[in-house]
Amino acid sequence: MNRTILSIINQKGGVGKTTTVINLAAVLAQKGKRVLVIDLDPQGNATTGLGKSNNNEDKNIYNLLIGKVELKDSIHESNIGGLDLISSNVNLSGLEVETANEPNRAFILKQILKGQESKSILTKYEYILIDCPPSLSLLTVMSLVAADELLVPLQAEFFALEGITQLIKTIERIKINLNTELNIRGILLTMFDKRNKLSSQVDKEARNYFKNKVYHTVIPRNVRLSEAPSHGMPCVVYDKNCSGSKSYFRLTEEFLDQENKTIGSAA
Repeated sequence: MNRTILSIINQKGGVGKTTTVINLAAVLAQKGKRVLVIDLDPQGNATTGLGKSNNNEDKNIYNLLIGKVELKDSIHESNIGGLDLISSNVNLSGLEVETANEPNRAFILKQILKGQESKSILTKYEYILIDCPPSLSLLTVMSLVAADELLVPLQAEFFALEGITQLIKTIERIKINLNTELNIRGILLTMFDKRNKLSSQVDKEARNYFKNKVYHTVIPRNVRLSEAPSHGMPCVVYDKNCSGSKSYFRLTEEFLDQENKTIGSAA
């Protein structure tokens, strides 16, 4: 089975990154795909957004990265069939200091996910989605080194494109030096307000610059998307009929269609 490791990344916070991770993962699972979410953000919002505690759990991504627990013991079932999770908590923020003397620390996550020992454990997953922290830190570099592809949420607001150009430069450096196979799968416009001229302007500029990398689907500003995590569930489970959920259903169709086109062109 082909497995895709997808990092959802933007160095800016509040752009809908975690919301995209948990909702895309949930819809993929609902469609019969086996999905593993890795919460690589010390805030642990993907963990709580999938109904798990980010307080005192020892079997988490932090202890996995420092070698205190094994991969098989770090994986937890979520409340959604077919969707598993490696949780996070605030301890993860200390990783950069604790691994300061390790020369190959950028490769720790890749070695865990792509090493021989992990093959039998991860073989059942078609997608591994990594929720990155909102910064260009060691954790983000780790995720870029481990990933096959990237999905970049882009907030439809002023300065959004300026921020993303810095991210693209970082991605290019990683691609040259640490992960030559890295590829941007798509740019996703989030927090879109069709009544706002600025949203339409960002949409137009993004499509001019990134061409067909920008998904047709846009994620609207939607109160249900904001409410759902406090109930410990993705919005597509909390209220599948709201505009936010419908957008994530459409995004997932578009996401899977990318794969079908790739398979078709390779045939």
